[in-house]
Amino acid sequence: MARTLGPQLAVVLLVAAVAAAGCGGPSGGAAKALDRYGQALRDKNYERAYELMSSSFRAKVSREEFVRMMRDNPREVGETTRRLDKHPSRMEISAEFEYGLGDSMRLVQEGGVWKIASNPLTFYDQSTPRATLRSMLRAYRLERWDVMLRFVPDKYRQKMDVEKMQRQFQGAKRQEMEVLMNMLEANIDEAIQEKGNEARMSYGERYEVKFVREDGAWKIKDLD
Repeated sequence: MARTLGPQLAVVLLVAAVAAAGCGGPSGGAAKALDRYGQALRDKNYERAYELMSSSFRAKVSREEFVRMMRDNPREVGETTRRLDKHPSRMEISAEFEYGLGDSMRLVQEGGVWKIASNPLTFYDQSTPRATLRSMLRAYRLERWDVMLRFVPDKYRQKMDVEKMQRQFQGAKRQEMEVLMNMLEANIDEAIQEKGNEARMSYGERYEVKFVREDGAWKIKDLD
């Protein structure tokens, strides 16, 4: 029975992430890198395919794990190979820059010049539980108590205003809240379990963040 695909292998199979040296230059170089990757898959030479992966990927996934996952999922590998055989008439070269609390900015090449492709003004994203948590931490660090209200579920929203929000974080329990927020920031990449319109993230030894989705936006029910 085939193993379940992990998120890292899914990236390999669906987008064929190749070494930075192959993708960083002109589109012709990237196309050649993809051709070499596709040929390695067709030949079932997964060791050679592994050498085409970026150094950051190889730091997370060993050669043995990569080869084993490829061999255990032949149908997915075959589908990737078929997709790579369809040469696009136009190839977009892109890069991603990570900064802050796991935020990223996408860049693309246009006429040989790198330009920003993502929206740099999306400061307070609530499209996912993790995005909401990052946005809340950013608002807290910037002391945007008005923005902090966005993350309060409707059930409690009527009882809160900007002044109450500020007192909650900068009042008598200011030091306690600072410790809690530092702990959340340190554990920002912990696993989040989603179920319908609710989600949970355990962190520290005994803490848990509870999320709820309302009108398509994720909010925070409880931090500890």
